[in-house]
Amino acid sequence: MLEMKRIGLLCCVVVACLWGRPQIYADTLPRLGDKTVKEVVSAMTLKEKADLVVGMGMDMPSNDTDTSKEKGEQVANDPKSLVPGAAGVTCPIPRLNISSMVLSDGPAGVRINPTRENDNHTYYCTAFPVATLLASTWDTDLVYEVGEAMGDEVLEYGVDLLLAPAMNIHRNPLNGRNFEYYSEDPLVSGKMAAAMVKGVQSRGVGATIKHFAANNTETNRMSLDTIVSERALREIYLEGFRIAVTEARPWAVMSAYNKINGTYCAQSHDLLTNILRNDWGYQGVVMTDWFAGDDPVAMMKAGTDLIMPGSSEQSAAIETAVKEGRLDQKVLDENVEKILTILLKSPRFKKYAYSNSPDMKKHAEVTRRAAAEGMVLLKNEASTLPLGADIKSIAAFGNTSYDIITGGTGSGDVNEAYSVSLVEGLHNAGYTVDENLNGNYGAYLKAEKAKRPEHGMFDQEVPIAQMELSDSLIEKSAEENDFTIITIGRNAGEFRDRDSGEGDFKLSKTEKSMIERVTHAFHARGKKCVVILNIAGAVETASWRDIPDAILLAWQGGQECGNSIADILSGKVNPSGKLATTFPMTYEDVPSAKNFPGVVTKPLSEKQKKERTTLEAIHGEPSEVTYQEGIYVGYRYYDSFHIPTAYEFGYGLSYTKFAYSDLKLSSKTFDGSLTVSVDVKNTGKTSGREVVQLYLSAPHKDLDKPEEELKAFGKTRLLAPGESQRLSFTLDGRSLASYNSAASSWVAEAGTYTVKIGASSEDIRQQGTFALEKALVVKKTSRALAPGKAIREIKP
Repeated sequence: MLEMKRIGLLCCVVVACLWGRPQIYADTLPRLGDKTVKEVVSAMTLKEKADLVVGMGMDMPSNDTDTSKEKGEQVANDPKSLVPGAAGVTCPIPRLNISSMVLSDGPAGVRINPTRENDNHTYYCTAFPVATLLASTWDTDLVYEVGEAMGDEVLEYGVDLLLAPAMNIHRNPLNGRNFEYYSEDPLVSGKMAAAMVKGVQSRGVGATIKHFAANNTETNRMSLDTIVSERALREIYLEGFRIAVTEARPWAVMSAYNKINGTYCAQSHDLLTNILRNDWGYQGVVMTDWFAGDDPVAMMKAGTDLIMPGSSEQSAAIETAVKEGRLDQKVLDENVEKILTILLKSPRFKKYAYSNSPDMKKHAEVTRRAAAEGMVLLKNEASTLPLGADIKSIAAFGNTSYDIITGGTGSGDVNEAYSVSLVEGLHNAGYTVDENLNGNYGAYLKAEKAKRPEHGMFDQEVPIAQMELSDSLIEKSAEENDFTIITIGRNAGEFRDRDSGEGDFKLSKTEKSMIERVTHAFHARGKKCVVILNIAGAVETASWRDIPDAILLAWQGGQECGNSIADILSGKVNPSGKLATTFPMTYEDVPSAKNFPGVVTKPLSEKQKKERTTLEAIHGEPSEVTYQEGIYVGYRYYDSFHIPTAYEFGYGLSYTKFAYSDLKLSSKTFDGSLTVSVDVKNTGKTSGREVVQLYLSAPHKDLDKPEEELKAFGKTRLLAPGESQRLSFTLDGRSLASYNSAASSWVAEAGTYTVKIGASSEDIRQQGTFALEKALVVKKTSRALAPGKAIREIKP
């Protein structure tokens, strides 16, 4: 009997122990969605937590860099199986109802594989206009629409989180990824990104703002140390992110590859916790860029929640650090909680029934309209454009008239089903295009492409040289056609910055010769010429812009680009785009020209370079760049230092004219907020839209200040000839303030402020003043990211 009691007691003890380990019994587990996030986290093993905060890896182009991790049942040991071509996947934990999240590029549309094995269905995505073009619309409502369409494709193709928008500042025109970014101005960048995030997330999927922060160079970007002052960071490189975070609440923020003042962004507690979370109140997930940083434990401590694409070694390092007491489990738990909180909102967790058939026709219409709205008319002598009714036949010169560039390379690329070339767009608009030229260019481009090997998504091919043009071919075209178009193309992308010389920032001798010879031949017959710039970033124009009659900056307009250009040329759409980035006279005029892209601090030997794995090669060589221009980026520099530009910030022509009048300020003294209003009237003969820009000049007794800074902008509705619209803008304390590094505060100086309402940064139409009677501390911030050495910044 005693033995039976002992056995019974032992059974009770065993049952009690098992009851204390709920993971053994599936029906007692706190499954995600049924219980609170904290309860689910408490049921996770340490290994599960370490796995969740590290992505499932990805296959790289070389066998020596396969980082895939064997995790989870849902992905069958292959992180690409959920949505082939997606950039990454988070780890599922089925026993706790934790599903994966699928993450996909990118800034100009979803980037996934268009075809799949043993599947006749296609998965093409819409190639939307690049970000620089979208910013040139100055229309946040339209950008929201683009985001909504993009978000629909994210949703219907089974993706949970879009790795976009990208919003780094155009510090230098040669940055290889400028096309992915909006502007040289943080207000424009922030407002455009906020609109995009809101649009994407309106479809129940997540957006990711990136690359946080000061990622303004592609050369050695993963090993680059950016040395920059606290003020320049706060006013220029962080401000756009702050606007997007506070106004749009993105699901995720992606940290940048580079270091800031000695610390990798992914490992910077100052950046990811003190500024992003404490100063700005951010509640979402922070992830790394792919393969960024060098210490997964430091990333966890800094405020990184998700390491991408992830590797087993990183998971193991985090697990070991907790066991050894080098990483507080509370930190790991908090990171897991943030991931699960976002996961709860994701379509995959909610078991959304993906259609794999988004409304591509509707999205193409949005793309066509958005591209036309963001194209900028730089020159239009004697009303060359729009084309008159007498223009029937057109001669199209230049490779990209026939082989248009829809967007950049790398993660900003999109696998679209089709693209509309310029000549196709002209045909669609009812014009006859010179068939002889069409045949010559078609044969030439086909032959040149056949000579080239296949290339990967990150490969940047040398552009095909312009086709040789005989005098007879040009003369024949000029004789037989009513008008001529010359298209100049430029592309760019990840891992490499552009070149300041001929064939990139400058036109090549062949391109200039083509413009001169073709224009001369047509002018000799009383006919006109327009140059189309189908480019990823600013180019030099001052040396050749006087030759053609008109210049249209088409940027990279996505898959409907040819139709959008034709809409502008024909007058179906009145151009209303304005520059969100300055076109300098020469590259040497750029304030960062002398310190871009940086210098190598620890050169590798040729032997070391040869022995590197693919992933090590991608990291480049340890380098450093110092932002000596400080806050004087773009128009802030050109205006303050009185440097002439080819085309200033905010510039853009229209087929009509606008008059500004009746500027009113709600008060002559500032007391918390102030409203500025102005009338805009279409005084021309064509319906059109106008971008109205509000600049502010501030007192500069305590801190040096730019000549003026953009503080608000708006775009009118389509105004008929003679029609007016009154636009209003509100200025708050933040609009007046500059960052005082010594006080770690945003401060507005007492004194007189000048409001300037203009059609560009140089074309100011109305002015008014108001006074701030006492200095104002707008916001106290963390003391963060101070450089370890003095920076000799320029001053006016």
